[in-house]
Amino acid sequence: MDNLLGLLRIRIKRGIDLAIRDFKSSDPYVVVAMGDQTLKTRIIDKELNPVWEEDLTLPVENPELPIKLMVFDHDIFTKDDEMGDAQFSIKPFYNVVKSIDTVPNGTVLKTIKPDRNNCLSEESCVTFKDGKVVQGMTLRLQNVECGEVELELHWIELPK
Repeated sequence: MDNLLGLLRIRIKRGIDLAIRDFKSSDPYVVVAMGDQTLKTRIIDKELNPVWEEDLTLPVENPELPIKLMVFDHDIFTKDDEMGDAQFSIKPFYNVVKSIDTVPNGTVLKTIKPDRNNCLSEESCVTFKDGKVVQGMTLRLQNVECGEVELELHWIELPK
């Protein structure tokens, strides 16, 4: 990790209207991958609108790498079922982090609109909040009939 630029903290907030993969529900968890790094949340039993409020932290060497988010239904006796996936770029977020100086709390620094190249279900704002650059986003899951995941990005500078 010679070229470490900083740490990306991804707060997995909640799932919205996730797909049913068991009898009437699912036992969802989220896997986040960037390059060869993989992290996952805890499993929430029998819930299609799970609230994780869980922080996953990735060391970032290359902000060009996309982040893949995959949702799975935990099964005990069989392979876990896929419940959709999404991908997003941290490059717009990282570029704002690197160019930021002092701005008033609550300032919207950049707005990212949903398009074919991202999985955003609505506009995503990069904001300066309590001395930190934060980006909230809701991702529409692909390769599944329904579901979204709400998350928030925080950048952590490394001590010089």
